[in-house]
Amino acid sequence: MRSHLFCFARCLVLMGLALAAWPVAATSEPQRIYRCGNAYTNQPDPTMNCKPMAGGSVTVIEGTRVQGTQAVGAAANASGGAGAVKVEGADQRQRDAQAQVVLQSELQRAQQLQADLLREWNNGEPERRADEFRQPQKYQDRVAQLRAALQRTQADVAGLQRELARLGVNSVAPNGVKP
Repeated sequence: MRSHLFCFARCLVLMGLALAAWPVAATSEPQRIYRCGNAYTNQPDPTMNCKPMAGGSVTVIEGTRVQGTQAVGAAANASGGAGAVKVEGADQRQRDAQAQVVLQSELQRAQQLQADLLREWNNGEPERRADEFRQPQKYQDRVAQLRAALQRTQADVAGLQRELARLGVNSVAPNGVKP
């Protein structure tokens, strides 16, 4: 019985405190916010041309900070500036050879894809599939997709051949003719 009485008294005290604080919270109006140029503040500077804002509250989100010397050093190295590390001649030749091997394998893969697409393309008239006889729009969509894929692979092949030519490598087109 005594614990119930103690709990009841504690609840009454808490309710009394809440009721005492309620009129203060209800009558307090939100702080006025001022715009001083591009800055927002609740304490306007009399020397600046600050105008009071009408409406709701303003939320300010802090931006990220750039890390001083680390970011500058990394940017200089990435751009190949004066601080870039020089590579020995043998290392550079090895890197060029690796790049050449990768480019040639990519070229072969692109040329194989181009040959497959040309075979399916069939001079602009690909064979109709079973479901495309009843739905001509489906056939036209597939033809458009094939045309776009052919154009992409032709551009890929041309780009890879340009890169290989830049490295000084002669590349051969799928039909045996040099570009």
